[in-house]
Amino acid sequence: MNRIQSVFRSFKTVFVVMLLLGSASNAYAVDSDCWADFFDEPQYAGKHLLIEGPAQLENLNKVNGEDWNQRIHSIKIGPKAKVTVYQNPRFELKISDMAMSPELMRSWGITEQDIKEDSELIFTGKEMIHDLGDFNFHKKIRSLKVECM
Repeated sequence: MNRIQSVFRSFKTVFVVMLLLGSASNAYAVDSDCWADFFDEPQYAGKHLLIEGPAQLENLNKVNGEDWNQRIHSIKIGPKAKVTVYQNPRFELKISDMAMSPELMRSWGITEQDIKEDSELIFTGKEMIHDLGDFNFHKKIRSLKVECM
């Protein structure tokens, strides 16, 4: 192989690598639109927790080393995310279902007032919820899902 062929071959290798890296970063850019940012104060203030989807957190007791249980007050949602927040842990049972089992309610710290209120909320892409109090849901979230659309 002469010197010109060697240089051309090196150039082709670099070009192919750049092309592959470029397409990989574009694929990531599409996925990067699936996220939710949770804040412990209204108006997106205070500490925040960014969750990239898809994700399912059946309890919020230790997320990134912090207790986020019943702490979320406002949310920003990425353009390709669907967020479901639950008032109960493990998002398996509705609060009304738990009312039929007083022992289960007590073990999870659920009161009769909790039963009277809805147990989940669903938000979709690009929504900004400045205060979950508008839904009577501030600082009540015990589990959540972030799904990618």
